[in-house]
Amino acid sequence: MSWFTGKGQPAPADDTPVDMKYLLVGLGNIGPEYANTRHNIGFMVLDHLASKHGVSFDTGRHSFVTEFKTKGKHFTLVKPTTYMNLSGKAVAHWLSVLKIPASQMLVITDDLALPFGKLRMRAKGSAGGHNGLKHIEETLGTNEYPRLRFGVDAQFSKGRQVDYVLSPFSEDEQIDLGTYIEKAGDMCISFGAIGLERTMNFFNK
Repeated sequence: MSWFTGKGQPAPADDTPVDMKYLLVGLGNIGPEYANTRHNIGFMVLDHLASKHGVSFDTGRHSFVTEFKTKGKHFTLVKPTTYMNLSGKAVAHWLSVLKIPASQMLVITDDLALPFGKLRMRAKGSAGGHNGLKHIEETLGTNEYPRLRFGVDAQFSKGRQVDYVLSPFSEDEQIDLGTYIEKAGDMCISFGAIGLERTMNFFNK
């Protein structure tokens, strides 16, 4: 039996051990106008994982949600439907439903400070001006939660940052985008399977 219902409520019985549960949160904005934009790379990574593991997203509270088991771990995938600036609502809700600490959650987000396709996993960090991360930090009261930063570069002129992150990847970027998304997905699974430190040591080269 699935542990959640279509309305985002936990099923009556969830006997999955706490240390086997992991929450993957991909940041982005809902709506076709935002699909495949740089700011939605978190959604894109989770869509890849869902497709790879043969599951589809359902409507849950504050989010689209799905789940699968692999490598002996139970992964819950969440795409907040609150829009980027209120991402913390979905995070707080699903951490509560799963009854797990923030250390067992990985947030996947775009990062302007990294070159396109560069992937960096960190145990904590500042929001760095990212509104999604900022709201999560404000909601949880801490910035000590793991995140996977997906580099989208910063090829924009002064004052055009918003237009840049809300625009699609360029044709040149799309050539390798799928490869980077697949690697990001592998890092997400590794995070649950072998832990944060070992994943960082292996992938953060």
